[in-house]
Amino acid sequence: MTKRINFINPFGSESYDAIIAKTLSHYAASDTLLDVTHLENCPADIDFFYSKHMIEQSLYEQIMRSQELGYDAVIVGCLYDPGVRVARELVNIPVIGPLEASFQMAAYYGHSTMVLTDHRKAVPYIYDQARLNAQGDTVRGVDAIDWFVKDMINDRQSVANDVVRLSKDAAQRFGAETVIMGCTIIAAIYQEYLMEGGAPSEVPIINPNLMALKTAEGLADLHRQGGYFLARSGFYMQPTGHFKTEFENARRSWNAAKPEFKR
Repeated sequence: MTKRINFINPFGSESYDAIIAKTLSHYAASDTLLDVTHLENCPADIDFFYSKHMIEQSLYEQIMRSQELGYDAVIVGCLYDPGVRVARELVNIPVIGPLEASFQMAAYYGHSTMVLTDHRKAVPYIYDQARLNAQGDTVRGVDAIDWFVKDMINDRQSVANDVVRLSKDAAQRFGAETVIMGCTIIAAIYQEYLMEGGAPSEVPIINPNLMALKTAEGLADLHRQGGYFLARSGFYMQPTGHFKTEFENARRSWNAAKPEFKR
């Protein structure tokens, strides 16, 4: 039976859909149908936190609709893991954050890791996420290649070159055995570079898109077989009674009042 997984690029732009589909689809299991989608009527970039919070509100609706449309799992395609924990309150299907999945899978690649993210603003955020995910001393550090997503998509060769050069340097500087690509678009650009015959980095690179896909496939299988369900007694408790009515009213109000963003 086919598993349907929705990889949502959390951007109000289709600019990144093609490269994610190109570099990730061939990793999907034979019984996985992977759709790569994006958001409408929200900011095109998530680099700054004001835009991130607006994007998250659009994400919640898209994730709920994904469950309603019969998807078996959702991947939120950004290393900020925007809205992932809140979204698990909203739906029963697995919601996967690429950074969380990468942290969880990193031990299979080496004893220690670090994150090589896109720009300096993201560095402290990723450090916070490492603490949130209880990674302790196995995450040795976070560094950046100093690119913004809207720029890197137009100069992919330079980005790939920086990944190869800086991943080795950063791993040595922080004493890490492996490197997590700290941006889904960086990871896709690096994967495209490898597919086109580029020489790989000298240190193992953990591709968060692939980690998220394989986590989503595994949890989707478990969910369909009754082996995955969320605890609803605490953090992921869902609204009931008058709280449920309030939630439904809030959802209707949001959909009726969504802003339009001009490009």
